[in-house]
Amino acid sequence: MTRILACVDGSTYAESVCDHAAFAAERLGVPVDLLHALGRRETSSRAIDFSGNLEFGEREALLAELSELDEKKSKMAVRRGRLLLEQAGARVKERGVEVEKHLRNGDVADAIGDMEADARLVVIGKRGEAADFAKGHLGSNLERVIRASHKPVLVAARAFRPIQRFLVAFDGGRSSGTIVEKLVASPLMAGVACELFMVGQPTGDAGERLRSAETRLKDAGYPVSVRTASGEADEVIAERVKDGGIDLLVMGAYGHSRIRRLIVGSTTTSLIQSCTIPVLVIR
Repeated sequence: MTRILACVDGSTYAESVCDHAAFAAERLGVPVDLLHALGRRETSSRAIDFSGNLEFGEREALLAELSELDEKKSKMAVRRGRLLLEQAGARVKERGVEVEKHLRNGDVADAIGDMEADARLVVIGKRGEAADFAKGHLGSNLERVIRASHKPVLVAARAFRPIQRFLVAFDGGRSSGTIVEKLVASPLMAGVACELFMVGQPTGDAGERLRSAETRLKDAGYPVSVRTASGEADEVIAERVKDGGIDLLVMGAYGHSRIRRLIVGSTTTSLIQSCTIPVLVIR
């Protein structure tokens, strides 16, 4: 059986992740696997070599205390993780969705890699509890998850709201057709109003693909509108999301145009960072 794999932590995005996962589970008719990864932030307190600074007895006593502290921290992290999973599970169950809870050691990206074989969709918050909210930084694991996951990734916004209209960032490349085909094949967004939005002129092969995508979605029962614009892709798309009453942004993990740089690169994406709505990233 396929499932929704939802990643929860102690951040303010945890409730939103649960709500987005429950929404997806209801639409797809599948259960939810809740995952909390303990990470490596507090795996060891032995960060300093004291061998040249302390007498032998002092050093041994200190190392013993540090070892005891590590053990306590590890136990506390497990207890906290179980509590987070219990709270998240209760929230998802309120929607009548079946839930299983998983507590894993290691980084969340590695844990997702181990578990995603049975997943239809991965849901993760835009920022984790370690992110710098004041500076608007994205979660440190987010780009790793998007790069590594072989499944669509739904990046949850700060709070869930009903999805009544979504926008597909259509870059005119062959990969855009893959996004459309996956939308057609999945009940996740079936029947929801869709806007195909292309930055650039709809001419040549790109224009032909845009018209084909519109026809394909209409034939599948989507209410579809098409819009094009000129400018820098990240700026224009973000502006359209803000002004167009868009509840969800759908885009590819890879592309042949400037949109490619929004996902693939040394920094996290400017679109996910700037948009206040959830983003569905499809390979």
